[in-house]
Amino acid sequence: MPARPSRWSRPPRALEAPSYLQAFVLSGVVTVLVTRAYLQATGFPQLGGGGLHIAHVLWGGLLMTAGLGVGLVFLGSVARILGAILGGMGFGLFIDEVGKFVTAGTDYFYAPAASIIYVAFALLVVLTQALRGRTRLSGPERTANALYTIVGGLTTGLTARRRAAVLRLVQGCGPEVEEAVVRLLDVVPRRETPPFRFWHRWLRLARRGLVYVATHRWVVSLVVLYVIGEPFVVVLRVLLDAITGQLPDQDEWGALLGVSVSALITAVLSIRGALLLPSDQTRAFRLFKLALLVDLLFGQIFSFTVNQFGAVFALGVDLFLLAVVTAEYRRLQREAGEEPTS
Repeated sequence: MPARPSRWSRPPRALEAPSYLQAFVLSGVVTVLVTRAYLQATGFPQLGGGGLHIAHVLWGGLLMTAGLGVGLVFLGSVARILGAILGGMGFGLFIDEVGKFVTAGTDYFYAPAASIIYVAFALLVVLTQALRGRTRLSGPERTANALYTIVGGLTTGLTARRRAAVLRLVQGCGPEVEEAVVRLLDVVPRRETPPFRFWHRWLRLARRGLVYVATHRWVVSLVVLYVIGEPFVVVLRVLLDAITGQLPDQDEWGALLGVSVSALITAVLSIRGALLLPSDQTRAFRLFKLALLVDLLFGQIFSFTVNQFGAVFALGVDLFLLAVVTAEYRRLQREAGEEPTS
């Protein structure tokens, strides 16, 4: 006999929540970058006239409302993904104007605005990664997710792969649940696996190329050298600017200090990792990874304040370095018989 549910029980968690959050974050980031690039290219035009200015934060609110509406009205994973994309686009348009919200003069060009935008998306990425691979669902939650998948397939049908995934979800939930889910699957239309498209081959080749680059020995060696040397370059550049008198033109002294402190911490971690390389490569790469995370979650905040959206390229470089270091760290863990960690 099934246990009586508690009146105050927590709602079941969505197994695909990380995918929804990822779609939200990616669409938001792309929206911010496209909006900034468009406004820069067109000379920052204003929509309206006669004393009116229709800011794009209003369009952001409409898109967030549309995304929420899709999730409230329709069922299924497709609706949730669409809602996440629309909501992410709306959030991107909203957060892009954060400078107007935090300054008395509604200054769109407020220097720390870029870092505030970065922090907002960085926290969302951290939340997504915290949920990915660590959501251990209970039996009732796995059953709820299986039934949700079935409901979404009533109109579009379910492929053989999705049907197998549903059956795996309810394994161990009891014979009554498993039998009921099997009977429900029998009434869901079957859908053929989508045919192979020409771009699938290119995507597969691109994925293999990225894996090859990220795991090749000479690439790993260059990344290690860069991780060790780059913080010293940042500190030396700040010192040289101070000596040559180029820093007084900077308005954000606190941000410059933050960039320097972050570089010093990264340098210390990188040196320690370099000293450990001959004796313990696993610990060394763990320190390299930690050094990059310090730069991503701390240093880049101040970098966006100083360099504005010119820091996007440096952010992309750091993400690539982190991918290479993480891949090598996991390989070393597997060779040492340890359980790979994220």
